[in-house]
Amino acid sequence: MNWVAWKMLTGDRTKYLGIVFGVAFGSVLIAHQTSIFVSLMRRTVSQIMDVADADVWVMNENVQSVDELRPMPDTEVSVVRGVPGVAWAVGMYKGMVTARQPNGLHRQLILMGLDDNTLVGAPREMLSGSLADLRQPDAVIIDKAGYSYLFPGQPFRLGCTLEMNDRRAVIVGMCQASPPFQTFPVLFTRYTVARQYAPPGRNFLSFVLVKMKPGTDPAQLCQQIGQRTGRLALTTRQFAWMTVMYYIKSTGIPINFGITIALGFIVGTAIAGQTFYLFTIENLKQFGNLKAMGVTNRRIIQMILLQAIVVGGLGYGIGIGLSAVFFELTKDVTHLAGFQIPWQVALLTAVAVSVIVMLASILSIRRVLVLEPAVVFR
Repeated sequence: MNWVAWKMLTGDRTKYLGIVFGVAFGSVLIAHQTSIFVSLMRRTVSQIMDVADADVWVMNENVQSVDELRPMPDTEVSVVRGVPGVAWAVGMYKGMVTARQPNGLHRQLILMGLDDNTLVGAPREMLSGSLADLRQPDAVIIDKAGYSYLFPGQPFRLGCTLEMNDRRAVIVGMCQASPPFQTFPVLFTRYTVARQYAPPGRNFLSFVLVKMKPGTDPAQLCQQIGQRTGRLALTTRQFAWMTVMYYIKSTGIPINFGITIALGFIVGTAIAGQTFYLFTIENLKQFGNLKAMGVTNRRIIQMILLQAIVVGGLGYGIGIGLSAVFFELTKDVTHLAGFQIPWQVALLTAVAVSVIVMLASILSIRRVLVLEPAVVFR
């Protein structure tokens, strides 16, 4: 019977390919748009996740995300170090600065000021130069994408200079950093040097990065830091989720992508459902023959579900394949760096395709179940 179901499905190639196209269309929209949305949300927390050494982030109590900061006094570092359970604590600066390029153009940058002694938060992968070179005067390290923004078409060269806040900055290395949400170059330098490049202000400290002592409970430590300092203390995971939720609530990104994903699901269901139903109507006599021969409704339902699984599997494979090809072809494009299909999205798309083919086959199953075998003799 499975072979009969297959021959019935592929008997009309036009309708067969139409069903597969409908499922593939919905699959590619769901997988592609969901992957871009997830990748964008990952970008919002990339600079949090890149700091692998810190367990807890201490910040101003009014902070809503890693990009919406309120500076604190430098004395907060010493206060946090005195909290029981803290192994070490260092300061970090993060802010936006404007740099003047050698050609006279200006561009905004993300400036990261690292603790002078430990360099906690420094990039983990250096492509050129060394972290130790940050000890040099006016030294900065730039990320690979940022260099292409500032010096388009030019090969990397150590010693290139920028001007920030009327002070010279010398590029002593290039690193591979996770791309930020905004397409801005990322510069790393020492905390004291960052003070010279950043706009003047009464307070300068953005974060206090904390490493816990072994055996310390993270939630309890965050509570103790909050009670001692009056500041907001969050684990890396909590801070990342707070940032993601901020962008979900404060931007139109979820709505725009949600509409596209929903349209892919609806259109895929409509095309596959309508074509599958017409396919069943045209094969009613064949189903009637089978019922007249004694084939049970259960067996016929299995045949229809087999047909649905076949077209669903083909459509899902085509959709995921096209999405994967897109991300593979654009992986070297600077603006799309880091965009990929997470396995969770592939699984979600498989579930959505399963729902599409199930909805598409429900009407067909109902039409066949009420079919009278005598229709063959009319």
